[in-house]
Amino acid sequence: MVVRQESVERADRIFHALADATRREIVALTLAGEYSVSDLARRFPMSFAAVQKHVAVLEQAGLVTKERRGREQRVRGSADSLREAHRLLDQLADVWRGRIDRIGTILADPDPDPDSDPDPDPVSDPIADAGAHFDPRDGKEHCHDRDRRPEES
Repeated sequence: MVVRQESVERADRIFHALADATRREIVALTLAGEYSVSDLARRFPMSFAAVQKHVAVLEQAGLVTKERRGREQRVRGSADSLREAHRLLDQLADVWRGRIDRIGTILADPDPDPDSDPDPDPVSDPIADAGAHFDPRDGKEHCHDRDRRPEES
């Protein structure tokens, strides 16, 4: 999937804006109806300036639009931007579903090497039959019988 840099930056702005509970509530309110910034400020236990900053973040992300009407700035939610956020989340979900499916395939395949024998018979293994073992510390095969000292027999 090829993603343009501007799409990535837009997604970052949208998800950053939606990461805050106050901003999510402002989006929900403004999708249901139009509010002035003053109306929004009265609904939250914070200063007017703080609400203005939240609205500015939402506006930069394209989640709301502001329009001046006389002395008021009216805020309206943008359903199209929320649809875009939903589409981006769906794309991420598809990527992760694909990864999980591949992991499931790998885990379901007990023998990922197609050239190896799927069911080796340990009885027919000549090294095992000779009583030898492989020591990973020195990379050599050792015969149990030859390595024993006479006092160990």
